[in-house]
Amino acid sequence: MTNEGKDPATEVRSPKRWLIGEPLASEKLEGQLLPKHLALPIFASDALSSVAYAPQELMMILLVGGVSFLTLSPWVAVAVIVLLLTVVASYRQLVKAYPSGGGDYEVAHKNLGEKAGLIVASALLVDYVMTVAVSVASGVDNIISALPVLSGVRVELAVGFVVLIAGANLRGVREASKAFAIPTYVFIGSIVFMIGTALVRTAFGDAPVAESAQYLVHSEGLTQAAMVLLLLRAFSSGCSALTGVEAVANGVPAFRTPKVKNARRTLLLMGGIAVTLFAGLMATALIAQVHYAEHPCDLVGWTQCATQPQRSLIAQLASATFGDNTVLFFIVQAATAIVLLLAANTAFNGFPLLGSVLAKDSYAPKALSTRGDRLVFSNGVIALALAAIILLVIYRANLTNLIQLYIIGVFVSFTLGQSGMVRHWVRLLKGGASDRVGIIRSLCINAFGAMLTFSVLVVVTITKFTHGAWLVFIMMPILFTLMLGVNRYYRDVEKEVEVDPTTKFGSRGDHAIVLVGKMQKPALKALDYAIAARHDSIEAVNIEIDEESSSRLQEQWKEMNIHVPLTLIESPYRDLGVPLAKYIKQRREKHGAEVVTVYLPQYIVGHWWESLLHNHRARRVARQVMLVHGVTVALVPWLLDSSELIYGRRSRPLPGQDRRGEPVRPKRPVARKPLQPASAAPPAPAPATAPAPRKRRK
Repeated sequence: MTNEGKDPATEVRSPKRWLIGEPLASEKLEGQLLPKHLALPIFASDALSSVAYAPQELMMILLVGGVSFLTLSPWVAVAVIVLLLTVVASYRQLVKAYPSGGGDYEVAHKNLGEKAGLIVASALLVDYVMTVAVSVASGVDNIISALPVLSGVRVELAVGFVVLIAGANLRGVREASKAFAIPTYVFIGSIVFMIGTALVRTAFGDAPVAESAQYLVHSEGLTQAAMVLLLLRAFSSGCSALTGVEAVANGVPAFRTPKVKNARRTLLLMGGIAVTLFAGLMATALIAQVHYAEHPCDLVGWTQCATQPQRSLIAQLASATFGDNTVLFFIVQAATAIVLLLAANTAFNGFPLLGSVLAKDSYAPKALSTRGDRLVFSNGVIALALAAIILLVIYRANLTNLIQLYIIGVFVSFTLGQSGMVRHWVRLLKGGASDRVGIIRSLCINAFGAMLTFSVLVVVTITKFTHGAWLVFIMMPILFTLMLGVNRYYRDVEKEVEVDPTTKFGSRGDHAIVLVGKMQKPALKALDYAIAARHDSIEAVNIEIDEESSSRLQEQWKEMNIHVPLTLIESPYRDLGVPLAKYIKQRREKHGAEVVTVYLPQYIVGHWWESLLHNHRARRVARQVMLVHGVTVALVPWLLDSSELIYGRRSRPLPGQDRRGEPVRPKRPVARKPLQPASAAPPAPAPATAPAPRKRRK
């Protein structure tokens, strides 16, 4: 059986193929786009899952002032719901006007200028990293609520889940959406069923009672100003329910056609479900009298506060509604934990897409704009996973600490994005657009959204700054500066390499150098390739590190009857690249603007560990000689037997190897005469026994 007609890259499944699957052709991209029922769990899982911890955080902050403050929670919840509906309505206008996937970044960049766009981009990048960290930490919290024995491996669980989610996304958007769709819909169904059951029980006089209802809370004596600040802080914590709303606007290109229509419908559906779940959980928590303290030992009467983790709000509600350790309790906990973990998937879709847009605009490395084997921006996925893992390790996957860094970035992007939309609509009105009524309506929605989100940004900044959010205001300027620097670097390089009327290229002469270390097949193959290329002149070069080895090579060169001159270059400091580079410079000084091609043999291996054992000198020499003007490096591959893991075949004679291989009868040396130069008359035939010319250079 031959290998002809087969794709060598797919003959043997490598570990990479087992992990992420076979490569997808570019024409398969349309098949990877998402219908609405799969787009909802992909892009809305963050916004939907945030209702699992937003009510908990809101009530936790209010309890700092005492149980009596919980009577204010409905009003705080209403404010959060109004804000959520406003933001959803605002983003529906943004999706319609800017469907390319740039979201708030594109809007701010085009309407408010470069600096505003980079502020939004830095805010979104920080927010995406925080989304992964907070979602995974919250999911681990719910797992520990059901299985307290896992409390000691909190960080390890969090890091493991990030790796799993990143791996699923590396397999492709569509495959990830299929894997994540069922848990998201199970979460929605289980929470709705729990809320409905609790409300029905309440209507029949059997209201559920949470396990923490019996505990009072240590309250602090608050001044009037402190009370207002506490309410604002509770509101800012509740606003974490808004995270992820922008992901749909950033992910429009991933929707099936009609993209804008499907994205707007998904956004509306997401908003409706999020409001329903948030309001239902707040109502059920108040009915069940859930007391969730920032510090567990603030619960008066709970003697196990120092040894047992405090169960999450949803865990307490599920226990009170269905009974502790029942099947329905574990279904709710499992669905909540899974969807909180999968909420990180929203960021794994938004971050790479935003990174590709930034790379396209030259504000991020170009590698972020490259699609991987599975047609996803795999470099962005890996970068996000690494950043989130670092954050989880530093903060020990502690949700209370991580959430203080959250939502600052998202409200920065909300505010600037909506402000940019206001300017966009004003520009259209001034331009005499025909649909003035529709534009004015959109203008009013975005203007109200801009004012409201700016007010919330001020509140969130004031209330969270001293609790750890100051770190965000350090990270964002750093990212801003880096992106601006990358853009200026790309701009300078583009200017440097552009064609101009003054720069001229006129090389004269064509010389080949074959670097030879030992008399081996790879060196002979490289020599044969150089001869076949018909350069004006050719020589073999040996860097003399060991005099005995170089002398042996000279003898073998003579025995093999090779007519290509062999030059020995002394290297007193045992380096290869520097002496060769100096030799080439001296030659160019003597022969003028001559093109020099350096042929380097290189092993092709199949195992990762073989890369640690081969080719280091070749790579080092290539880097050093390429710094010399007029030098081209030609790598001549030699396939070791292990390369069959990559190419599906063992090494066999390739063009050149038949001609340059070891002679079949060593007693009759094969005379290898130099080929006729491309632009010169045929040289006089050399005698078969003529020794190879050789010279020694210092």
